[in-house]
Amino acid sequence: MSKYPSIFQPRQIGGLTFPNAIVFAPTTMGLPRAEQAEKLRRIAASGVGLLVLGDLSIEPTFHETGFHLHTPEGREETARLVALLHQEGAKVSAQLFGGDYDVKEVMTRLKSGQFSPDEVRQYMNDAVAGYVSDMPEARIEQLLDRYADAARAARDAGFDMVQIHGDRLNGAFSSAVFNHRADRWGGSVEGRASFAAATVQRVRQAAGDTIPIEYKLAVRQDEPHYGNAGVLLEELPVFVPLLEQNGVNSFHVSLANHSALSDTIPVRQHPYFREEGCFLPYADAVRALTHLPICGVGKLQTPAFIEQALASGRIQFAAMSRQLNADDQWLKKVAEGRENELRACVYCNRKCAGALQRHEPFGCILS
Repeated sequence: MSKYPSIFQPRQIGGLTFPNAIVFAPTTMGLPRAEQAEKLRRIAASGVGLLVLGDLSIEPTFHETGFHLHTPEGREETARLVALLHQEGAKVSAQLFGGDYDVKEVMTRLKSGQFSPDEVRQYMNDAVAGYVSDMPEARIEQLLDRYADAARAARDAGFDMVQIHGDRLNGAFSSAVFNHRADRWGGSVEGRASFAAATVQRVRQAAGDTIPIEYKLAVRQDEPHYGNAGVLLEELPVFVPLLEQNGVNSFHVSLANHSALSDTIPVRQHPYFREEGCFLPYADAVRALTHLPICGVGKLQTPAFIEQALASGRIQFAAMSRQLNADDQWLKKVAEGRENELRACVYCNRKCAGALQRHEPFGCILS
């Protein structure tokens, strides 16, 4: 019998069965597609039950180095990746991502040569409120249609499920920090939740009833203040039932973005998010509002801690990114009783998240 029965217990989302509770969290790598595919293949081969392919944009962006679904070539290449991961026995989810910035304006600034990448990034963050608050209704409908198109493309590419990125575009619409609209897409908590609900509704209609939908629920908090997009803890009683009613099958719960990268991807000595399972209190708040499966994330690393969180029912799935980047055979070693061989992430961010910020190759200092 396994030392960690909850980790290796088969689990379900909707009608989809997973061999265990371990998830590779959506991760921006900035790598050439062949190199990224090999990294993901190795993680899948370790036995991980689900891999979430992150940042599959619903429309063209200013960087097209990763996998995408909005061109025929992109869909074909992404379908080949899904088939590769299926060969290793993993299920694969498509994270559908909407940008919260004007792509044409970002491209203009990049091509002009007058702005550094850091200056362009700062512009993107500063422009979120205006982009969302001033967006014409016709553009909102166009974006919802593009979510539907992306969902159909994900289904046709062979993905087992889809995850709606509840940060960035959806998170900006959800947040009173960014959403200053006075129409049906803003104002009250219910108004700010309407874009997320409509996104889920369109994705469900496009993907059909058999593909599970997960919502990456980005939670922000005050006192102390962390996160600017997403949903305040006290707003969850509005958002969670509404998302569930519109077709969500599970929640991936994390901290909202649009703040310091070291908050959403916390370093070891973070002043607030220091401990293992640092975002699980947000999952606890969601658990009080739904019986749907919840995927937790946030410095999850040690088998004993993850086993306890799963066995207690606190979460049903455990997602890791940096830990599986540091040791892509983590699950295989745990299954074989080789815990003494685990290579533990030190949460320095130097060659993963930090490298992306510095426009350097993605990797890990431990490998």
